[in-house]
Amino acid sequence: MHVRGTLSPSAITDLLEETTAPIRVACRTPQDNLWMCSLWYRLEDGAAEDDWQLQCATSAGADIVSFLESEPEVAFEVSTNEPPYTGVRGRGTATVEPDPEKEALRALLERYHVGTASELARNLLSEERDEVTITIAPAVVYGWDFADRM
Repeated sequence: MHVRGTLSPSAITDLLEETTAPIRVACRTPQDNLWMCSLWYRLEDGAAEDDWQLQCATSAGADIVSFLESEPEVAFEVSTNEPPYTGVRGRGTATVEPDPEKEALRALLERYHVGTASELARNLLSEERDEVTITIAPAVVYGWDFADRM
C-alpha cells in the first residue's frame, strides 16, 4: 500500500479505528456508470502498520454486490462531517464473500453502537436475509487533517 498526504500511517489507522462515519465507496456498474454507496466499516489490522483492510457488510442482493463482482476496483473515503475536517481516501480492490453467520454484520452493529437487540439489528440479522462481507484492500491511501487551517 502506498501512503500519501499529511497523516502518518499510524495516524491513518487511528483515524479509521476512531471514526464511525460511514465509508463512501465508489465503483462502476456493468454499464460503466459511476456508483457511490455509504456503508458501515471496520478496520482489519494486518501484520504491519500500513497493512490493513476495510471490511463492510451488506445484503447479498444489494446492487453494489453485483457491481463489485463485475468490477472490483473502488475508490473510498472516510472523513469527519464536522470541522476541523480530517479523513482518509484512497483506491483499491474489493472482494465479496458470503457471510452466512453474519459475523461482520454483528461486529459492525456493535461498532456503530446499535447492538444486536435493537429492531434494526433483528431485521438485519434475520435468517431470511443473506449477508455478504465486502473487503477493501487499499492500493493507495491519502490522509489529511485540516485542523491547522481552520
